Formats: sequence, structure tokens, C-alpha cells
Amino acid sequence: MIYLDGIERVFQVGDEAVHALRDVHLEVKQGEYIAVMGPSGSGKSTLLNIIGLLDRPDRGVYRLDDVTATDLSDDQQAAVRRHKIGFVFQFFHLVPRLSASENIELPLTLAGMEPEERKSRVQAALKAFGLAGRAKHRPDQLSGGQRQRVAIARATIMEPKVVLADEPTGNLDRASGKDVIEILERLNLKGVTLIMVTHDPELGKRASREIHMVDGRIS
Repeated sequence: MIYLDGIERVFQVGDEAVHALRDVHLEVKQGEYIAVMGPSGSGKSTLLNIIGLLDRPDRGVYRLDDVTATDLSDDQQAAVRRHKIGFVFQFFHLVPRLSASENIELPLTLAGMEPEERKSRVQAALKAFGLAGRAKHRPDQLSGGQRQRVAIARATIMEPKVVLADEPTGNLDRASGKDVIEILERLNLKGVTLIMVTHDPELGKRASREIHMVDGRIS
């Protein structure tokens, strides 16, 4: 499903060229559960951003579902991202002024879905993620675990084929982190491809495959 060949990404920091990714090769099958491990600055988040079409490589080929994503225009990449990829971040990235249900509904609204269908999907998501009693609460009225559940519901409301999670438990206590991981793993059991960046070796062991990165390379 995901094929990366010779991917390189270089950032210019002042007069210095920083090689975030160096000649990365990776294949991921539909439905896999992969943990991306490695020290800070090893290229983990940059790899996730390339896979998620949030960034473009400077060199190499990326294919997603047999489509060469590196050849797509920005608008075409945005369309693929909207319908096939869900993102879960460490810091939630919820819209502060919107309620839990409105945050979850946002991708459906941006996709132009009819109001009745939006309402039906949001209600189902609130129930599935244990948020029915928090539908009208804003992010600042929710616990960290609840905010991350809202973020996951929003990330998966379009029924993506791939979920990319960047340190999804990094801001949570152990109990809330366990709940969040179990939610992501249930999605994986339903066939969603899950790629998770984590520093936690215990979380890495839960994945079906671990990828270790050092200095921008997969070791």
C-alpha cells in the first residue's frame, strides 16, 4: 500500500544543510501496525509527514495505493490526504472555540458532506469513542484523554485507510495513554493501516513491526 524508494529530505538551517531523511526505503502492506522508533532528531516525524503528504521529499519516489504521490499537485495531494489519511498528534490540535462534536464534524464539513450524513456520523463517533456525554464541551473542558479521543474521532471520521500517529500518548498519563493505544489498535484490527511514532519501547513492542531510525536512515 505504501512504497518509499530512495526518499531524501533536506532542510536548510542558516548556512547548514540538515539531512532529515537519507535514502529511505520502506514498504507497508494494507492493515499493518508499525512502530517507528529512534532518538529525537532521527527523522521519525519527517518520515510521517512525507507519508501523510504534509511534506514533499527532495528526492525519491513515494507511491500510495499504486499512485505516485510525488507526482501529484498540491490540490491532488490534499484530496488524497482528506479521504485516505488520518492524523493523530501529541498535542491534539483541536479548535479551541469548537465543541467536541464540532471538532469531529470539521473534516466532514470541509469535504462538503450533507448535514444529515454529517450528524449521523458524528453521533456514531461520539458513542464509539465514549464521548456522548461530552459532545458540547470545548477542549478546555475536557481531560487530556478525552481531548485525544476527540482528535482520534476527528482523524478517522472520513474512514481513512491509513492512520498516522505521532507520539499519541506523549501528553497523557499512563491510564489515558493505555486507553488511546487500545482505541488505535481496535481501528487496526478493522483493517486500518496504523503507523505510530513513539519513544516508548513498551508501545513499540505492541506493534506487528518495529522500524528503527538513526540519523535519517532506517537501520
